[in-house]
Amino acid sequence: MQALAHKGILVSDFTMNVLAGYLNNDSTSPGIQTTIAPFGQVMQLLMDDEQDCWRTTPDLGIVWTRPEAVIEGFNKTLQFETVDLNHILQQVDAYCDALGRLQHRLKWVFIPTWLLPGYHRGLGALDLRANGGIAHTLMHMNLRLAENLGTIPNYVVLDAQKWIARVGQRAFDSKLWYLGKIPFTNDVFKEAVRDVKAGVRALSGKGKKLIILDLDDTLWSGAVGDLGWQDLVLGGHDPIGEALVDFQKELKALKNRGILLAVVSKNEESVALEAIRKHPEMVLRAEDLAAWKINWQDKAKNVMELVTELNLGLDSTVVIDDNPAERARVREALPDVFVPDWPKDKLLYRQALLALDCLDSGLISSEDRLRSNMYKVERDRTLLRSKVGSVEEWLDTLNTQLTIELLNDENLGRVTQLFNKTNQMNLSTRRMTASELVTWTSRESCQLFAFRVSDRFGDSGLTGILSTEVQEEALQIVDLILSCRVMGRHIEQAMLSLAVEYGRMRRLKHLSARYIATEKNKPCLDFLLHSGLTRDSYDSFHCDLSQPYPMPRHIRVHNEIQWMHMAHSRNAS
Repeated sequence: MQALAHKGILVSDFTMNVLAGYLNNDSTSPGIQTTIAPFGQVMQLLMDDEQDCWRTTPDLGIVWTRPEAVIEGFNKTLQFETVDLNHILQQVDAYCDALGRLQHRLKWVFIPTWLLPGYHRGLGALDLRANGGIAHTLMHMNLRLAENLGTIPNYVVLDAQKWIARVGQRAFDSKLWYLGKIPFTNDVFKEAVRDVKAGVRALSGKGKKLIILDLDDTLWSGAVGDLGWQDLVLGGHDPIGEALVDFQKELKALKNRGILLAVVSKNEESVALEAIRKHPEMVLRAEDLAAWKINWQDKAKNVMELVTELNLGLDSTVVIDDNPAERARVREALPDVFVPDWPKDKLLYRQALLALDCLDSGLISSEDRLRSNMYKVERDRTLLRSKVGSVEEWLDTLNTQLTIELLNDENLGRVTQLFNKTNQMNLSTRRMTASELVTWTSRESCQLFAFRVSDRFGDSGLTGILSTEVQEEALQIVDLILSCRVMGRHIEQAMLSLAVEYGRMRRLKHLSARYIATEKNKPCLDFLLHSGLTRDSYDSFHCDLSQPYPMPRHIRVHNEIQWMHMAHSRNAS
């Protein structure tokens, strides 16, 4: 059953019924139910908050215009009148200012780039010339559009030219314009739906986080157990070998972007790892993998165990396997896992990978770039844990450091990521855009703190959030969010201790927290039940602030005094 649909609004100077129909009836997640704003009233709708269409309270909007309809200077350029490019770009700036009015009205705003029909040759082969070239002018306009709107976190400028490239000559039919004021054929609108939905998934943290790969005939050609690593087809002067190296390069690029890579393969572990470590053409090495299960057990069982060990959800996982029988087994046993059909031809592997829209991401943070290494470090921590006698002894050896920050421009992107991607240790599971977070924290009674975690094995990055709101004489914990990477190390207890200390500093009498249950955040409830807080009802917990809450002895908090003073000064001002 699909989750509750998003409410969308379509604003345009052309007929949008086809796009609305595809959005409303597309079966893929997320569901989007749209209304169409009055035809041809783009600027009026952007500037007037009282228009009837806004009363439907949409949470996402698509503003799709023809460049000649909203930029007067470009319209004149189409007539080959002489118009200074800077003058046209000033008009683009003004249009972007009008679009910017939507940022507090809509959760997400999608703006396709401007297009001209493929049959419009402009100056023909010379159309990219600076002096009067229509293509030259339009490129600058689209770049200015992207630069202006790229600074607004909940705005997405979509590359509509890709839709035209995928559809080809069938993208335009001038008859549709004269008969129905429709500038594109249906296939272009289908491509737009695909990108809008991928964008919503990425921005709401629903994109895939983990790719699980097979080995034989997936990362290399041949069976390593039969051939030995020296005789595998990989790299060299061979079309298949070259294609598989390029496939691995794209996988590594995804790893650098924050997508985790893992291996599940039916093989002897020692033989397979030897190939990974020794083959000179391997791009991916053991240190690039967050985990692996290499044995002769059922593939679906191995996938389930590996995902559980990484503390991720099955719905965040992609399995790539050349064997259709193994793909069918995983699909049947684990329907939440995405198992794409995979080409038989290895020369198409890279193309198939690059075409997956489930891997779209809304932001690449420094934590994303280091994520794979962080999971490798976690394996080292787990190995240490197996060597010591108790959990407390293990925690004592970690030398865990906690650094506190207030919300700022530098950490806003990562904080937004955590709000929208963290599911398990999440008190309320609020989903917030960057602009919504800034607006919420600007209220005098509200405060948000971000936590960076490190230990002797390495830096886990910004992985925790605590937000609070003062209500009369009580401090309400609104959000308590912690990445699964650092769960189980008493970081949540340290955050609760600091929340109590903050409430005591503000001379408040009570602290409360309301747990809002979801399908995935039971670990947060388990923490609250063992936290020492008093449970008032199923979802309500509290304590009085007459006494401090103990800080775990093995955690060292940096800049606590500075944090307290900054938070107090901010709320007192």
